Amino acid sequence: MVGTLVSIVCSVIGCFIVLRGMSFLADAIAHSMLAGVIAGYLITKSLLGSAAQLPAMLLGAFIAGVATVAMVGFVTRFSRVKQDTAIGIMYTGIFAAGAFVVSLKYFGQMIDIDIYHYIVGSIVSVTKTDLWLLAIVTSFVLSVVILFYRPLQLTTFDPIMAASIGIPVLAVEYLLTACASLVVVSGVQIVGVILVVALMITPAATAYLWNDRLDRMILWAAVIGVLGFWGGFWTATFVGASAGPSIVVVMTAMFLGSMVVAPKYGLLADFIRQRNTVPQEVMEDVLGAILRSKGKSVAISSVLKNVNDPNPRIRQAISMLARQDLLDIDGEMVSLTDDGRFQAKRLVRAHRLWEAYLEKTGTPAKDVHEKAHVLEHISDVATVDYLDDQLGHPETDPHGTVIPPDPERLTVGSEVMASQLRKGFRVEVVQVGEVVPAGSVEPGRVITVGERSDGGLGWSFIVSENESFTLDHQQADALIVRILEAPTM
Repeated sequence: MVGTLVSIVCSVIGCFIVLRGMSFLADAIAHSMLAGVIAGYLITKSLLGSAAQLPAMLLGAFIAGVATVAMVGFVTRFSRVKQDTAIGIMYTGIFAAGAFVVSLKYFGQMIDIDIYHYIVGSIVSVTKTDLWLLAIVTSFVLSVVILFYRPLQLTTFDPIMAASIGIPVLAVEYLLTACASLVVVSGVQIVGVILVVALMITPAATAYLWNDRLDRMILWAAVIGVLGFWGGFWTATFVGASAGPSIVVVMTAMFLGSMVVAPKYGLLADFIRQRNTVPQEVMEDVLGAILRSKGKSVAISSVLKNVNDPNPRIRQAISMLARQDLLDIDGEMVSLTDDGRFQAKRLVRAHRLWEAYLEKTGTPAKDVHEKAHVLEHISDVATVDYLDDQLGHPETDPHGTVIPPDPERLTVGSEVMASQLRKGFRVEVVQVGEVVPAGSVEPGRVITVGERSDGGLGWSFIVSENESFTLDHQQADALIVRILEAPTM
């Protein structure tokens, strides 16, 4: 009964410890508890005799745990030392203080309890008093978790938001610390000061591998904790070993097994996921190959020839693209959907802009295509826009092939810089910058984009049959227009 209760309460409170990254702090509380046990024992033996020693020792252990947390917080806040370092200093110092007192001759003669029992625990020596104490602690801690579940959840995952809606984050943290200290104190009788941490951490960590929701994680942790306890206890009985270490060994084995077979976060699932995952580069290469092919539909065999990758991965990429509604598959023929054509144009545009950039930087002509093929996958909007602007919005790549215009921005109704337009766009002037020559055009005027001039460095605009004007790159950037008609590209 005691083992079942302590497994449940340790596992439940352990979920919050694990999610908050407080595992080391739980270890510190367990270690520092020894000093509280000794202090409580010595005080009551000196003043009250032996009748009240057990409650006093437990109270001393609880106070020592809370004091450890408070001192860690104090050191972290008022010094340059970080929290993990402060924990290491405080818990070892308090633990050593307890051991120091025990080693003194005067106090050593007064202590006639089995300190070793508090370190390694003994499940077979649990008394009815321990059972009642643990029942009270379990009821209290589980009640706290149920009543304050929402604040505990919010402060665990997003303390800033919790504070912004009025939750006292610091008070909730101290409440959690107090519950953790109570759980550590009650768990000492089962597996001792050192191994009680495993009861708090291991079942919770195991449940974390199987669940994405806190409520389910708490339930799974409780079940795993109970199964681990009973498995370890009966293993110890069967082989004649100590119960405490056996319980922890079984729980650790359960964690390692879960780490391998957990359906979403296990190593096996990760291996299968990686094996079935097609690199984004391969999928983009497939889109580009289909766009570059003549005709709306392309044979899959043609795609296999044009994409430099193992055939199984290409077929897998085609299937994934179809599931994403980027491709339509009809037998052995594939075609781009509207979304697929949009993505393919972005990729081809990035490739040809990178080719123009590489040529401008002096890359040998024989290496331009291959290097651009690698760089084309860096196709985020900001990077491609920067390249386009630095190159002067070129219309063709070094091979004379047309660079597709921006498929996202150059749509009817969009407001863009005139420098981004190609021949045939019909637009309305929205804003005229100061660098645009006075009298060239005024807001509200409808104009048509003409042929580039001066080797691509001049933007021609037709106002009427007998009226036109030309702008350089800077001036075209300063002319903001709204697209009324867009030619087919």
